[in-house]
Amino acid sequence: MPGSDSKSGDFSWNELMTTGTEGPASFYTQLFGWTTESFPLPDFDYTVLKNGEEPVGGLMLVPKEAEGVPPYWGSYVTVADTDATVKKAEDLGAQVLMGPQDIPEVGRITTIRDPLSAVINVIKYT
Repeated sequence: MPGSDSKSGDFSWNELMTTGTEGPASFYTQLFGWTTESFPLPDFDYTVLKNGEEPVGGLMLVPKEAEGVPPYWGSYVTVADTDATVKKAEDLGAQVLMGPQDIPEVGRITTIRDPLSAVINVIKYT
């Protein structure tokens, strides 16, 4: 499982949200020598980027609720408890952009905007 060996507080995953996955997959595999692997999820297909055998990131289409947002790379930080982290973030002035949700075979994720408007993702791996 990508990132599952990381400890709480570690940056553990990078993900490109984009309007199409074939172009970026071609670009990054040629640029860095990465390979891709399909990781089908219930609602969409996810593309895992690998450096050799090591998963290093992923590609996915921008979700419908975020249409119009330009493609961007997002980072994930591992946490011990996603829901507790959301509560603490809100107490510290953050806004929850995507509430905690379970991703089958991966973990529980959420996206927050800190008080200075920077966006970050957090994950508790399964």
